[in-house]
Amino acid sequence: MKLRCFFLLMLPALAHAQVTIDAPKSGWRNSAGAREQYTQGVNYPANAVNLQPGQSETAQIRGRIAGASKGTPATLVVNGVAMPLDVQENGAFARPYGFGSGSNSVEVRSPDGKSRARTQFVDGYEGKTQSRLRVVLSWDSTGTDLDLHVIAPDGGHAWYGNRVMPNGGALDVDVTTGYGPEIFSSAAPPKGNYHVYVNYYGSGADQSVLTVAQVAIITNENTPREKQQIFRVPLRAAGELTLVKSFVFP
Repeated sequence: MKLRCFFLLMLPALAHAQVTIDAPKSGWRNSAGAREQYTQGVNYPANAVNLQPGQSETAQIRGRIAGASKGTPATLVVNGVAMPLDVQENGAFARPYGFGSGSNSVEVRSPDGKSRARTQFVDGYEGKTQSRLRVVLSWDSTGTDLDLHVIAPDGGHAWYGNRVMPNGGALDVDVTTGYGPEIFSSAAPPKGNYHVYVNYYGSGADQSVLTVAQVAIITNENTPREKQQIFRVPLRAAGELTLVKSFVFP
């Protein structure tokens, strides 16, 4: 009876251990002087979100899910925003992420949702560039290409063909292989009206793939004034351009 009880108590720990997060590490850190790249290289005809050579560990999300395989995404949750996470054949995952100063949390859930790991850290570098506006696009299908478009009040337009605005706002990468995420971030967003569009660029040979886009809009991240809005939009055909949200900043 005692052995049976011990085994049952160990089950949650065994399940939890199936997901391992190697980066970021929990605890306190200071990222001053770290080489953190925001915009990532793009390779056509196909591009997933991959770490660039030399990317600092302070701007990485990296680990492994035992038993997971490519083709079935896991779930990544960063500071409360959930998105699909592509995994490789060996269960490994790796992607860049531009964390802000202050408290940040990362959770990874296995594809079946039964196992998860979570890490929380505080970046004490007060001089770090802080995102005051972040727009995160992700979607629920592989082999599909969705594009994020953000239009600023000063006329700036961030999209895959022009990823960096004159005002400093930038799109990190153009994902063409499914899931995303594509992330727009601005440290000093101009005040006024913003428009967020999603374009269903293509789905390969199968033109009938229905995909659901998720757009998260985060303002004043990691401050007492932080606000998150999440929108989900079904997209039914390649070529479809959808206005997801117009809003005023601040």
